[in-house]
Amino acid sequence: MLKTALTVAGSDSSGGAGIQADIKTMTLNGVFAMSAITALTAQNTTGVRAIMEVTPEFLAQQMDAVFEDIFPDAVKIGMVSSDALIRVIAERLRYYGARNIVVDPVMVATSGASLMKTDAVSALTELLLPLAAVTTPNISEAELLADMPVRSASDMEAAAEKISRQYGCAVLLKGGHSINDANDLLWADGKSQWFEGERIDNPNTHGTGCTLSSAIAANLAKGCTLPEAVSLAKKYISGALSAMLDLGHGSGPMDHAFAINGKHK
Repeated sequence: MLKTALTVAGSDSSGGAGIQADIKTMTLNGVFAMSAITALTAQNTTGVRAIMEVTPEFLAQQMDAVFEDIFPDAVKIGMVSSDALIRVIAERLRYYGARNIVVDPVMVATSGASLMKTDAVSALTELLLPLAAVTTPNISEAELLADMPVRSASDMEAAAEKISRQYGCAVLLKGGHSINDANDLLWADGKSQWFEGERIDNPNTHGTGCTLSSAIAANLAKGCTLPEAVSLAKKYISGALSAMLDLGHGSGPMDHAFAINGKHK
């Protein structure tokens, strides 16, 4: 039977990030993808122009519609910009006993635009992270969550351990070129594991974080262990970026993934 995954995230009008990237990623990783939209965004690879949130009531209705009909084998949480929406998500996940929850704490867009209100950060740490199987912060997000600077590989280990202990979930801390190229650190069950990434000279990285977290969720849905899910997701991202497809100013990794699979004409 085909496994299923739900993405709870914002919509990206340019198609390279958000639920569009999540659905493409989940589909190409062999699971049936479903979505609950937290917000509509007017954005492209250069920035976010506007955000229009759904109401908490409507978000709850979307999640109920999915869980009551096609129970997801994994759930990926992406961009959620307000306290009220996070509280609804957490309540519904607890109510249904959702499993294999991957939280991508989308706080700041690659372009630098803030995507999360201050009160939402508190709700994220208080309500969502304790429900997660794994959270996938980047360096700047880890600095906020761990309340410490991250400037080296040893800092990454310290921050990941601190986040994991404080919020009770595994942590995949995504490295950056300024620290260790594309190497990521998984902290789970009290120990660390490094995943080396291939550094690819490709400027089209819009939506990379969405794609990685969605691939991890898809792999967890299929029954992979967390280290297996991360390893396969890393390989998928590397393959997508290696395709070097250019759709315009800055196409995303999911566009590259579609090229790999022969779906671009």
